[in-house]
Amino acid sequence: MARIGYARVSTTDQDLETQINKLKTEGCEVIRSEKVSGASREGRNELATVLDFLRPGDELLVTRLDRLGRSTRDVLNLIHECDQKGAVVTVLDPHVSTRGEMGHLVLTVLGMVAQMERRFIKERQREGIEKAKTNGIYRGGKVRLDYVAVLDMHRAGQGVTAIANAAGCSRMQVYRIIAAAK
Repeated sequence: MARIGYARVSTTDQDLETQINKLKTEGCEVIRSEKVSGASREGRNELATVLDFLRPGDELLVTRLDRLGRSTRDVLNLIHECDQKGAVVTVLDPHVSTRGEMGHLVLTVLGMVAQMERRFIKERQREGIEKAKTNGIYRGGKVRLDYVAVLDMHRAGQGVTAIANAAGCSRMQVYRIIAAAK
């Protein structure tokens, strides 16, 4: 039986150290971590690796349920996948495990709370942006790529990979910019 930890934060400027330390303290032999939104499972490669690695009798540990996901459906699907593999999910804060039926019930409720919390965060963010716009403070997010330069390179015949390397972005972003310009 292996104890496998999973740590996640939403943005690159957030710190994983506290979660990782708690998981180490709980005796996790393997800890996978990533900096990606928990709104969906898309792009969460480390979580996918953990799920692939789980074997019967293993235990997946997270510090809080919202680290596993912010959607009730995603959380329940993840727990179901772990159950199907014969693995247990344990949340450290509050300490709840899928070892018994009561744990499944509590985790379902906590998953609903995490989803509701995400909605509240988005609502507060939207209200803050609207207020900032009204006060003339908000101008939108920073433009991280020079779209004109990307399109100029494309028109000059440069390949998508070369453009992505020059712009410091993914090829998918280059494809999106080109598609949006059409």
